[in-house]
Amino acid sequence: MTTTKIFVCPVVIPAKSPVAFMILFALLMFLMLTDSIVSNISLESAAFTQKQDSQSLQTLTVTRDIKSDVVLPLSLTVSTKNNIVDGDSEHQNSLASSLGVREKHGIGKFRRKPPEHEILKSDELTKKFHGRVLEFFNRGCELHFFMTWISKVGSFGRREIMAAESVFKAHPNGCLMILSRTMDSVQGYRTLKPLLDRGFKVIAVAPDFPFLVKNTPAEAWLDDMKSGKKDPGVIPLAQNLSNLMRLVALYKYGGVYLDTDFIVMRSFKGLKNTIGAQSIDVVSKNWTRLNNAVLVFDMKHPLVLKFIEEFALTFDGNKWGHNGPYMVSRVVRRVEGRPGYNFTILPPMAFYPVDWIKIGGLFKMPKDRAGSRWIEAKVQQLKRQTYGVHLWNKQSSKLVVEEGSVMERLMAQNCVLCTHIYSS
Repeated sequence: MTTTKIFVCPVVIPAKSPVAFMILFALLMFLMLTDSIVSNISLESAAFTQKQDSQSLQTLTVTRDIKSDVVLPLSLTVSTKNNIVDGDSEHQNSLASSLGVREKHGIGKFRRKPPEHEILKSDELTKKFHGRVLEFFNRGCELHFFMTWISKVGSFGRREIMAAESVFKAHPNGCLMILSRTMDSVQGYRTLKPLLDRGFKVIAVAPDFPFLVKNTPAEAWLDDMKSGKKDPGVIPLAQNLSNLMRLVALYKYGGVYLDTDFIVMRSFKGLKNTIGAQSIDVVSKNWTRLNNAVLVFDMKHPLVLKFIEEFALTFDGNKWGHNGPYMVSRVVRRVEGRPGYNFTILPPMAFYPVDWIKIGGLFKMPKDRAGSRWIEAKVQQLKRQTYGVHLWNKQSSKLVVEEGSVMERLMAQNCVLCTHIYSS
């Protein structure tokens, strides 16, 4: 028999050297342990990589699903560069991080209940909501106006009062209801009292949110949100509740919705079932984006119902504007031209004559004669062509109205109290 001695290395160990034997034994054990550790690390690394790849595929799939359902006009691509609209990667990263924290703590993907918001609370005051609305609008109102206020009552300042004043300057017999729990208070009454003292019909009413969404597609959305089945997202919930509240109020009662940073310049009596374009294509003159800061609709109008449905079905609390301006743009793009939807889209000059990037120019005083001529021409243009001016409060809230500016002229011409014109 032939003995094969492959991979055999003779080791000479002195029979009487226990120390050398122990050293060799320890060395062999160390090599075996190191090999085991390396193998385990490699397996864990491979598993982790596979899990990451799986999550990445899921993220890409969700992203494609969202983008295939959302038709974004060309102009939105420009806004993306300014980090105003898109921020998809940033939102996805923050959302993934948020989901990871939730999974770590064992609360699941959609089990983070939103904080109890004041506007969602029900009490004896909100139970009277519907009756108060009917009673208020049964006062021979020329037009019904709605505003919403979801901030503290002390934040309803001179800019917001100016917006209310302008409503009554153009509609002395109009009725303005401010849907707000905080303003429906003693302090809120004192804030509005100067207008009441002059005989104008204005009231703040704590809304009954469950009643407003009842029998609409948003009813189930609200239940899911309150129970934690719907993810509220990273955008402040109050902002999205305001987006929804204006829709359900118009659907239930009809009328005109206005943001509180809008100066009315002429009567809305000739408007019916109207929404305004924020931007248009300079070549085709077709609208590229709509906005929901001004809405004029009859009670139970089918387009408003579509808005509510879209809000509930595609709600995303992690994308700015997704449930507001972009939502109405998506819906109108789909239904425009279909039978049964009768509405009018007005050009930007109607409600959004100045883009948010340029709104600061309206607050500046003229520096020379050329500046004075520009201001005069702008004021005359706005008087002829606009129903009002949206002030883009997020951009202009801290700007001071300088004497001789376009804004000073507009406020002076459209106020009824006409105090503190030069204050923000």
